[in-house]
Amino acid sequence: MTSDKFDMVLNNLLNKCVHTLGKKAKEYSTEDRLHNFKTAAKLKNETPIQSLAGMMAKHTVSVYDMCMSGKAYSKELWEEKICDSINYLILLRALIEEGD
Repeated sequence: MTSDKFDMVLNNLLNKCVHTLGKKAKEYSTEDRLHNFKTAAKLKNETPIQSLAGMMAKHTVSVYDMCMSGKAYSKELWEEKICDSINYLILLRALIEEGD
């Protein structure tokens, strides 16, 4: 893959990630973008990072299953699953920044 093509793939993927995070913020969070992880942590008596890890595991398993299945999936489905994983890592970074 050429550098130009790689940069195009990267930019398209990151733009989709940003768009998805913005859309989900309107659906799932309050003024605090990390609200769901904090509330889940209280419900489960764990840290917000541990709550995020549990939620992220579902996405990780989904990507792993797709990788290991040998089946053909659409580029759109791959992109959705990859963006979900990237976004959970971004949210993890935000929790780390906030100091758990």
